[in-house]
Amino acid sequence: MEFNDQQDREEIYSKPVRAGKRTYFFDVKSTKGEDLYLTITESKKRFREDGTFFYEKHKIFLYKEDFDKFSEGLNEAVDFILKNNRNPSNVSANESYSEPVEAKNNDWSNIEFEDLDK
Repeated sequence: MEFNDQQDREEIYSKPVRAGKRTYFFDVKSTKGEDLYLTITESKKRFREDGTFFYEKHKIFLYKEDFDKFSEGLNEAVDFILKNNRNPSNVSANESYSEPVEAKNNDWSNIEFEDLDK
């Protein structure tokens, strides 16, 4: 695949998905080496005190070597939600992990959210 300029090389495909007050963008982009990767952007309209608005954005970069594991994790989480379709306020932290989780022999397998900012 040949790219004519920097713009063509970077963005290959974009799929916006509107979901309530948020919009998700699934953008396929290319590195300089022409490897494809995915960015997932959540965009939400926010308002300042003066009434003007801006878009708050959160972005995830997902590279092809991680697609299988990411997809597997996402599918497992969605399946859990669909199987346990209960009011989240009625589910305790212990109940939310009631299905056994296979531990892997990796240093990152027991990461807590609190550890991410270290």
